[in-house]
Amino acid sequence: MDLFEFRNEYLKGGLERDMLDDNPFVQFKKWFEHACECNVKEPNAMAVSTVSADGMPSSRVVLLKSWDERGFVFYTNYTSQKAKEIEGNNKVSLLFVWLDLERQLRINGTAEKVSAAESLRYFISRPFGSRLGAWVSHQSSIITSRSLLEMQFEKMKRKFADGKVPLPDFWGGIRVVPSYFEFWQGRENRLHDRFAYKKGSEPGKWTIERLSP
Repeated sequence: MDLFEFRNEYLKGGLERDMLDDNPFVQFKKWFEHACECNVKEPNAMAVSTVSADGMPSSRVVLLKSWDERGFVFYTNYTSQKAKEIEGNNKVSLLFVWLDLERQLRINGTAEKVSAAESLRYFISRPFGSRLGAWVSHQSSIITSRSLLEMQFEKMKRKFADGKVPLPDFWGGIRVVPSYFEFWQGRENRLHDRFAYKKGSEPGKWTIERLSP
C-alpha cells in the first residue's frame, strides 16, 4: 500500500470574504446547517483537544449537543482524562471535519462546566441505556474486562428499573467559550481557502483575516 497515492483534489468550491458573515456564530450556523442538509454523517462530531499538566496533548471525538453565542457544549464524566486536563488547563481546541463538503472548522477557546440544571435537561433527554451508562462507566479508568461493565450495567438496570435515573454528580456538560474560529475550504492544487476570526476587545467584535494555506 503506497500512501503517496492516497490523494484527492478538492473541487467543491471556494470561500471568499464576502461570503462570510461578520459574526462567526452565524457563519458556523450556515456551515453546520448545510452539513445537515447534505446528510453528512454525524455532522456534530468534533475532536476536542486538551493538554496534560506535563504538556502532552490529547484529542478525542465527542458530540456537540448544544450551542449558542455563549459557546459549544458537550457532555462527559467529570472524572475523565479530558475533564481533569481541563481543570488544570482550560484552554482547548475543537475541530469539525466535514469531508464530504471538503470543509473543516477549528475553534479555540476556554472550557467551563455548565450548570447542573443545564446538564439535567440534557441528561433526561438521553435514552434509558445511555443514562445507565453514565453511572456504569468510570471513564478513562483501567478495567480488567468488558464483562465487569456488563455486570454493572445489569445491576444498574435493576436498581433503576422504574426508569427514574438521577443525574450523577460526576457527570455533566462542558462549554467551550470561543476566542478564535478558523473556517477552511479545500481547493484545487492545495491552494485552500482559510479565514480566521479573532475575538476583539469590544463585545461581539471579531477581526477576520485570510490565511495562507
